[in-house]
Amino acid sequence: MNRSVASRPQGAGLSIIIPTLDEADIIDETLGRLQGLGDKSAELIVVDGGSKDGNRERAAPLASRVIESPPGRARQMNAGASAARGKFLVFLHADTRLPPGADSLIQLALSGDGCWGRFDIRLEGCHPMLPVIAFAMNLRSRLTGIATGDQAIFMTRGVFEAVGGFPDQPLMEDIEMSRRLKRLSPPACLRAKVTSSGRRWERNGAWRTIRLMWRLRYRYWRGVSADILVREYRDVR
Repeated sequence: MNRSVASRPQGAGLSIIIPTLDEADIIDETLGRLQGLGDKSAELIVVDGGSKDGNRERAAPLASRVIESPPGRARQMNAGASAARGKFLVFLHADTRLPPGADSLIQLALSGDGCWGRFDIRLEGCHPMLPVIAFAMNLRSRLTGIATGDQAIFMTRGVFEAVGGFPDQPLMEDIEMSRRLKRLSPPACLRAKVTSSGRRWERNGAWRTIRLMWRLRYRYWRGVSADILVREYRDVR
């Protein structure tokens, strides 16, 4: 059962949902950057999956709401969407920054026939491969219509409910969600870039991480269960 830790007046337009687990080192910076978004009416919902590092307490002064949910990114994002009051939902990783004017860009993208979308991505870090990786991610997404969670997926509340939310699976929830959403409309692929941490590639090795993710995606495409793939993902990491 979700438990509210903190609350403050909430906006009715845009709800930004941030799933977290032990992100105390960065959560206040992430939320701080969102304070000036638009007219400050955006609702900021942090969904904590059982952090042990004080993440909830650090997030509470800056978030509209901090709630708890069982761990798992899909479950946490669904819990956040259930608690959200906004017409538009944005799912943002704790280590990702939205571009300036993101709220206006999202509302414009969803004002016509489109019902979901994502941003291009820039990876922040020192590894020389990061710009190449980001370029490949953006190109692949544009060609396939599949978005990843790193790209700040956004959608209307109506379409989120129409597809039943994120699938309750431990891995590839963003891939599966994109597949469901594509049946309703192609994504709005915004050229504006979110900035996300390249820590995964720098910590685990760029080529090693690329090979791992392509192998997992290929096996998922071939029908291997996410419950099986997540064991390999965790073992390697």
